[in-house]
Amino acid sequence: MEGVLVARSYDNPQLSQTFDVTIVGAGFAGLYMLHRCNQRGLSAQIFEAGDGVGGTWYWNRYPGARCDIESLEYSYSFDEDLQQEWEWSERYAGQPEILRYVNHVADRFDLRPSIQFNTRVEKAAFDSATARWNIQTSNGAAVSQYLVMATGCLSSTNKPSFEGMDDFEGPIYHTGEWPHDGVDFSDQRVGVIGTGSSAVQSIPIIAKQAKQLTVFQRTPNYSIPAHNGPIDKALEAETKANYQAFRDANRRENGAFASRTPAGETSALDATEDEWREKFEHHWQLGSLAFLRAYPDLLLDDNANAIARQFVADKIAEVVTDPTTAQILTPTQVIGCKRLCLDTNYFETYNRDNVELVDISSAPIERFTPTGIVADGQEFEFDAIVTATGFDAMTGTILKIDIRGVNDVSLKEKWSSGPTTYLGLCIPGFPNLFTVTGPGSPSVLTNMIMSIEQHVEWIDECIDYMSHQGHQSIEATVDAEQEWVAHVNAVADFTLMPTCNSWYLGVNVPGKPRVFMPLIGFPPYVEKCNEVAANGYEGFALTSPADSSTR
Repeated sequence: MEGVLVARSYDNPQLSQTFDVTIVGAGFAGLYMLHRCNQRGLSAQIFEAGDGVGGTWYWNRYPGARCDIESLEYSYSFDEDLQQEWEWSERYAGQPEILRYVNHVADRFDLRPSIQFNTRVEKAAFDSATARWNIQTSNGAAVSQYLVMATGCLSSTNKPSFEGMDDFEGPIYHTGEWPHDGVDFSDQRVGVIGTGSSAVQSIPIIAKQAKQLTVFQRTPNYSIPAHNGPIDKALEAETKANYQAFRDANRRENGAFASRTPAGETSALDATEDEWREKFEHHWQLGSLAFLRAYPDLLLDDNANAIARQFVADKIAEVVTDPTTAQILTPTQVIGCKRLCLDTNYFETYNRDNVELVDISSAPIERFTPTGIVADGQEFEFDAIVTATGFDAMTGTILKIDIRGVNDVSLKEKWSSGPTTYLGLCIPGFPNLFTVTGPGSPSVLTNMIMSIEQHVEWIDECIDYMSHQGHQSIEATVDAEQEWVAHVNAVADFTLMPTCNSWYLGVNVPGKPRVFMPLIGFPPYVEKCNEVAANGYEGFALTSPADSSTR
């Protein structure tokens, strides 16, 4: 490969560095990409905005932050020794434990020397004459043949903009940018805006600390109990005894996880009420996102989905003692069209005397004041406010960077009507640019680490192919992109998933185009990626220094 790195010293970061591969982000994707590059003998460098590794688990430190995929599955599978040596303490690992794991990986594979922390990538421009990316960071410049965006799908906060926010005299926290030394809400009046995933996890903990907690809810969320606890040591031993077969079984699942919970085979519509209540109760007690696997048609048929909705509504009514509060907390949209949540005592929290729920669906928040929030003409006074308003998912971080491809076309302009890619990996007009778990790939609908590993390995093998074939650039074709986008939309439209206003469509961010971004179905996607590679990277144009023609 060309562009071999001369030195990895950053004594003078203002000097331009030259790499084979530049990686943006030091989360799970960036670290694995760097490891693969190191194994190939490529010069590679990660630029990371934070001062440590971890990606979303570095930034998201709000109370109760926890993964909703079981620890034995939400972990790297590429190294057997790593799988065997690491011991998880909980069924669903919390943020501190996951961050310790990521740091262990960075140290175990000696990745830190190739990571520049506290460095934000600001611009990246493709030079067609040299087939290189010219990259500008907050600490200097770099030139790279390949640019890999390992920026994560949930890494850019979606901050609300309410009138008078600057007037509030107390602290305002966003769950995605939580202070690293934590927050003590003892003896405080706290307001939480939002009831999405981070709110579902943090509200029960904040409620135990605060003198008074007021939750502002626009849209109620579906959540089921996680039944989290210490990891089952017998299950851990059984898994580690045959980890490869377990991973392979997960990869055959639509979401690349939960192979231990077989999917139902008969329609919910064919079950009697006693039968579906028994089956849903079984899945409810399992405490897993596999709740939606109870019947195969829950996300295909609204009548089948309505049965699951009824079951969850009944559960909420059983748990929440005040009927009015229970009604406000009960969702009406399709279950599964938004990210299903796992919780620990979320609905039970609303039975506490110090917790109040405010429905802002018909009477939104009007403004902030120096002492609190006004909603529906009533002022609520707070010492602190938490905005649990989620993320600019999948595209937010990428579009914060001024990325310019062929003919100086910006990615922001290219995606002005919504993100379009080929395979969720590459974008026409942007040669040698790869997006790990980008729009148009299964990504957020899967166990993210399985998707990350599949993408990184595909990119790594593609770069190796380019080297051995003497090619200097690879670019997705417009025809391939258009066919792929049509396919992603067709798959989504076959289901109920696009029927509600979820962050899968970007509608939580004002002004963002409404486009269903992820692809449903992991195994068929992997087959397609493998097929593309086997056919000499079908759907791509490849060029070499001696021959500028494309194919």
